[in-house]
Amino acid sequence: MSVHELRPKAGETTEKITINLGVIDLGQIDLLVQEGFYSNRTDFIRTAIRNQLVTHNEVIRTTVARKAFVLGLQHYTRRDLEAVQAAGERLDIQVLGLASIAADVPPELALATIESIVVLGALHASAAVKAALAGRIR
Repeated sequence: MSVHELRPKAGETTEKITINLGVIDLGQIDLLVQEGFYSNRTDFIRTAIRNQLVTHNEVIRTTVARKAFVLGLQHYTRRDLEAVQAAGERLDIQVLGLASIAADVPPELALATIESIVVLGALHASAAVKAALAGRIR
């Protein structure tokens, strides 16, 4: 199983989110964009989020260690899961970042080898695998 700690750059592995802001907050953001402090609303929001993550970095690090999360990218190939199955083991996947299951992994193999999945971030897997594991994804 390959583990990569990463910090994606803009345009790389990202997820779109939607937030609701009050009109006054939005107006203040637009003012800062207009005055050239930020290139656009997204730039402001990303900067604000990164600043908050830096502020809470120690809590994040200790919680990740305490809960045994993989930080970054965890990718499971068909070969990885076949090896787990051959060893008679089952996985409890815990990832803060991106967990991905290869597109060629059949739902039956995923069910036989994955006991539970906790992902704080994003899970990339085929629709069939996600459907098969729906009761095990927390």
